[in-house]
Amino acid sequence: MNYRLVSNILGKVMLLEAALMIPSLIVSLIYKEESASAFLISIVILAVIGFVLSLIKAQKTKMFARDGFMIVSLSWIILALFGAFPFYISGEIPSFVDCIFETISGFTTTGSSILTDVEVLPKGLLFWRSFTHWFGGMGVLVFFLTLIPSMNGRTQHILRAESPGPSPGKLVPKIKDTSMILYSIYFILTLICIVCLLLAGMPLFDSIVHTFGTAGTGGFGIKNNSLAYYNSPLIYMIISIFMIVFGVNFTIYFYILKRNVFEIKKNSEVKLFIVIVTLATLLITVNIKGLYGSIWVAFYQSFFQVTSLVSTTGFATADYNQWPAFSKMILMCLMFAGSCAGSTAGGIKQIRLLIMLKVIRRNIKKLIHPRSVIPIRADGKLVEEEQVFGVTTFCFVYFLILIGATLLISLDNHDFETNFSAVLTAVSNVGPGFGKVGPTGNFAFYSDWSKLVLSFCMLVGRLEIFPVLMILHPSSWKRA
Repeated sequence: MNYRLVSNILGKVMLLEAALMIPSLIVSLIYKEESASAFLISIVILAVIGFVLSLIKAQKTKMFARDGFMIVSLSWIILALFGAFPFYISGEIPSFVDCIFETISGFTTTGSSILTDVEVLPKGLLFWRSFTHWFGGMGVLVFFLTLIPSMNGRTQHILRAESPGPSPGKLVPKIKDTSMILYSIYFILTLICIVCLLLAGMPLFDSIVHTFGTAGTGGFGIKNNSLAYYNSPLIYMIISIFMIVFGVNFTIYFYILKRNVFEIKKNSEVKLFIVIVTLATLLITVNIKGLYGSIWVAFYQSFFQVTSLVSTTGFATADYNQWPAFSKMILMCLMFAGSCAGSTAGGIKQIRLLIMLKVIRRNIKKLIHPRSVIPIRADGKLVEEEQVFGVTTFCFVYFLILIGATLLISLDNHDFETNFSAVLTAVSNVGPGFGKVGPTGNFAFYSDWSKLVLSFCMLVGRLEIFPVLMILHPSSWKRA
């Protein structure tokens, strides 16, 4: 590993995080809250350490894959540790482990919380909680790439390590320009969502923080009963639509701007995503109709929860723990699946499901015709066998972590439904699960040990497993 290069970039990331806290500091000052001092202290600490590290000059500036993956993993750990400072210094969350859990949940856009009463938090901290969703959704390092000068190395390794999906690519020749395009689209869609919520009658502050949660597909709310507080089908439908919008691969919007109809039409992942959302909504609507007495109410409640969980946002308008087992099982499957690669959502991703389904179909055909050569295609393009192997490996490790982490937190002796869904929601970056961690519950009852395990799962899920596992391998730390 190129220690000097990594240290230099980590220092700049810390300076960036210090800058990211300034809007929250301003909010605290506007509302004249004591938490302003907590932000100010945190900013100073980050700025000082970040400035010192950024002074370290790398003798070799070329970046290899290992360096890129290590930079991303270590950056996210640093973001979580120092991002927890405002919660801890303010005294609003007394346990530092709880502060780390809440911050990792924010940056990884998971939305799981240890807070039993979120409404007592100062506005500045509520803003910071949701703001971590917004930046974590598209990727802090992706934003970082839009700011730094071009380095004499392959910065695509950073984009590759942080972007969700099996094969992130460049929209235009330069990585910096690609990052700028992605964040421009993200910013414009965010503004549109804020305006729509304002027009629907939601207050300005509420509109901003809920848009952060929607855009980042995170789901942190500012009310104890989440969006059910507003009791507005119009607000529910607006957020549902935008959860789908932010769950779609952002390259689609680039193609829309370029009027490239051919690329849009042949995108099989988006087609699968729409089919799954439609089918799940219809099945659950029919299944829960008797609970609501109205097909319309059943429909918008079903549509909201389907879009919320498949986009891994995690907002809630109803306690789906009380729904029939059939509906709950569909929702759990959606938590596994997630949305599209190249979006802000978590989960396994639709493209991986599509490739795995095609692998299964190919294997069945090969049993019938052993000598046949059957290539796998997605979006009209040939999927390389190396990529197919990568997808199958990812899915295997995903389930291995799911089983292993469930076993580890079972030491707390809670019921299986709660433990399994807690790990599933952490690895898939969803937020709420089932049982005690359902939409009306939280994660406060877990021990510090379990919270650290779940925090690790959230980080692994957001960075798509392998960048985080790399830092656990001794050879990754050898000097380049």
